[in-house]
Amino acid sequence: MTLSLSANTQAALLLTAPLIDGATESHASLLSPTEYRKVCSLLAKFDMQPCDLIQRAPAELPEQLKSLVDDSRLRTLLDRGFRLTQAFERWQTRAIWIAGHTDENYPSRILKRLSDHAPPVIYGCGDRRLLDLGGLAVVGSRAVDDWLTQYTEDVGRLAAQAQTSIISGGARGIDQASMRGALDAGGKTVGVLSDGLERAALNREHRDFILNGQLTLISPYDPSAGFNIGHAMQRNKIIYALSDAALVMNSDFEKGGTWAGAIEQLDKFRFVPVYVRSKGDLGKGLEALRQHGALPWPETTQADDLLQLIERAQDAEPSTRAEQLSLL
Repeated sequence: MTLSLSANTQAALLLTAPLIDGATESHASLLSPTEYRKVCSLLAKFDMQPCDLIQRAPAELPEQLKSLVDDSRLRTLLDRGFRLTQAFERWQTRAIWIAGHTDENYPSRILKRLSDHAPPVIYGCGDRRLLDLGGLAVVGSRAVDDWLTQYTEDVGRLAAQAQTSIISGGARGIDQASMRGALDAGGKTVGVLSDGLERAALNREHRDFILNGQLTLISPYDPSAGFNIGHAMQRNKIIYALSDAALVMNSDFEKGGTWAGAIEQLDKFRFVPVYVRSKGDLGKGLEALRQHGALPWPETTQADDLLQLIERAQDAEPSTRAEQLSLL
């Protein structure tokens, strides 16, 4: 089988991805994101790309490579071609696409904002064009009451009326409520998943929205990967990178993925303005985020007002590339 993947993306998958095929997971010692970035940086100094690791003989590769990755480890990873073919066939049958960080179809917002820290590979299902439209990120915890669920769904519906995408994490609670509100109102949504992309892509309810172009699901992790708390926290930066503005519905104080993602955005990346809910009991977490610089949500119920908020965020002068890189 010929893989319809670029050679660079094949190399990225072989080096960094577990290539889970059903219940079988590779136990190869994968390169961490940091290790992979160092390898790419070294290759670039010699006018090489990741694909050269596959296409060139070991003797043609930089000698310095051995100081970054043990040669036997590198060969073990690169020799997983058959496993990659099996995994790719599985992804294809589930309409899951793959974009490597050197591919033209890699989400431009993620690459521009996260630069060298962008995930080596993005897996997805649905219309890729939704990933570059921007929109409102809505984040919060899984534990929500009926009032906050309804409130969050209303924000999703308002975004649909404003023809603004909702970008969230797809988890139970706030994430699903915001996406459900938008989808039921005919709007568009992007779900950035930390696990279970394959399962979500096969979900019958999701499939209808995916097929009609309302829903796109992506993940920087293997489509069959299970839940991992570290993955759940790391994907937050992608949610913010894809958005124009963000609304935090609720948050624990100084703990949890919602808190960590918001603080990272407020204190480090600063891609977008971060708002916190103004109505109802805010709790200690949202109050603390206000102290860190989050803005009070205007509590608008008019689509035009939300559209203007998004447009102001888009027009605001962004951090320069140098400033962004200095924060990483």
